Amino acid sequence: MPSEDPAWTALRRQAAACTRCPLYLGATQTVFGEGPVTARLVLIGEQPGDQEDRQGRPFVGPAGRLLGQALAEARIDRADLYLTNVVKHFKWTEADSRRLHAKPTRREVGACRLWLEAELRLIAPAAVLALGATAAQSLLGPSFRITRSRGAIMSTSWAPVFAATRHPSAILRALSPDRERFYRELVEDLRNIRARLPPERVSSPAAAGGARISTPENHE
Repeated sequence: MPSEDPAWTALRRQAAACTRCPLYLGATQTVFGEGPVTARLVLIGEQPGDQEDRQGRPFVGPAGRLLGQALAEARIDRADLYLTNVVKHFKWTEADSRRLHAKPTRREVGACRLWLEAELRLIAPAAVLALGATAAQSLLGPSFRITRSRGAIMSTSWAPVFAATRHPSAILRALSPDRERFYRELVEDLRNIRARLPPERVSSPAAAGGARISTPENHE
């Protein structure tokens, strides 16, 4: 369930009214991050999908179910994670009365960046795992490639431990036998980052200090 931390609640309320890019016009609602502000590990995806847009929660559709299976195999409790996306509104195109995922533009990613940065400052995680190229490139720059650096552990300003892996939706789209190999690699990457987590903590540094939320005015 979502965090009940007052600073997180205030941040979520601000994001719910975001009009910084046109994506809010076609989305049902803002889909903000979910999880405890004391989380040691943050998982970051690209954007909410159809089911996430309808339910207002991240990773509750088919990709979320696959991620849940991989988390269980890696012995990571979803309740201990903070799950979020780079883009908070669902971008889609219609085909045969279905809403299909459409890749967000660099401008749309940039418009949402302040929300992701605020989440990371509030949680101050020990580790971040980016799910997919969009999430990784939003934090590491456009030159990052999952095919070259998947699973590589690095230290960044976002977290002492940072890695990127394939997004579960990319695994679902892959053809056999690549699908099974990609899934095994996801589980391996989750296990590797879990092994580098420090002991559990009582509260996040930001939460303990009474984090202040400051964001610019929304605009189209």
